[in-house]
Amino acid sequence: MKKSLKLSLIAALALTVVACASTSTSLGTLRDTSVDAPDAAPADKVYAGKQPGKFALIERTFVGQPPLIPHTVENFDITPKENACLDCHIDSEFKGKKMPSLGKSHLVKGADANAAPQLNMLRWQCDSCHVPQVDAQPLVGNDFKTN
Repeated sequence: MKKSLKLSLIAALALTVVACASTSTSLGTLRDTSVDAPDAAPADKVYAGKQPGKFALIERTFVGQPPLIPHTVENFDITPKENACLDCHIDSEFKGKKMPSLGKSHLVKGADANAAPQLNMLRWQCDSCHVPQVDAQPLVGNDFKTN
């Protein structure tokens, strides 16, 4: 009985392997190139504004959108200990020019009630939400309309 069961299982397994092998097709790709071919890196894009303070603010597309950065941030140090964004944006005026200041949601009050609020260290990395804009054409069409 055990021997016939083993032979039946082996026969079923062999039949399955043969059936699968006969219907298999070669794997292909949906891309235009071979999977092994390296992808070309996109070309560098030029930032919309080169120097801070020289360009108009970029209008927000929707309510609650973080403000976009209208200038380059290349060579800006943005670390927990040194943050070049705060040099200008800690107040609403810098060198006599009006500019967006840090939002109150980014600040915390210290133990001393008379002390100025400090940067909330959960929000030190400005470029996580606020992004600089480049002169680039959209990759796909978009008919989004804001409210």
